Amino acid sequence: MRLEILNHGYGPGTKLLFALIRLFSRHPVPDAAKLVFYRPDFYGTRAKEFTHEAMRGPSAWSVGDRELMAAHVSKVNGTAFCIGAHTATASQAYQNPSKVAAVLDDLETASVPETLRATLRMLGTLTREGTVGVEDMREVLAAGVTPEQVEDALAVCAAFNTTDRLADAFGFELLSAEGYAAGAKYLLKRGYR
Repeated sequence: MRLEILNHGYGPGTKLLFALIRLFSRHPVPDAAKLVFYRPDFYGTRAKEFTHEAMRGPSAWSVGDRELMAAHVSKVNGTAFCIGAHTATASQAYQNPSKVAAVLDDLETASVPETLRATLRMLGTLTREGTVGVEDMREVLAAGVTPEQVEDALAVCAAFNTTDRLADAFGFELLSAEGYAAGAKYLLKRGYR
């Protein structure tokens, strides 16, 4: 159910910001941005900080890896808006759209390091089932993933399981391919703040 408040529930300063974004990007403001600006004191400010740290903070995972994790979690959840956004961002980060498409099409046959494959497999299990077991963690660690990398991947998973649910609950409008590409360019330049 799309809430009309996402279209009109903003003060003059935010409306001006959105107008400038539309003017310079030549694309509508994505609903993800509208949501964090709607009630920044309740959700937006904390969500931006947490997501930015998960996606752009210090990590042994590259930006492309973390964007691919976001796309994978979103695919498991079936959240079209976030699949589009993070597929585009991972594709630009890696400068390899076919790699991203291969992972999202069939993780087991995609040409990626085993550390990333094992981590994505674990994030998929956590997203689908809401839990992972000792064996899941043993498999990830046996693949060479460090405990710090597991923690970083879990932060990405938490951020996007939350965002995916909000995108679906609020009925985020899908963007054109050009809109997703513009959003990806912005996310790679500025992050999630």
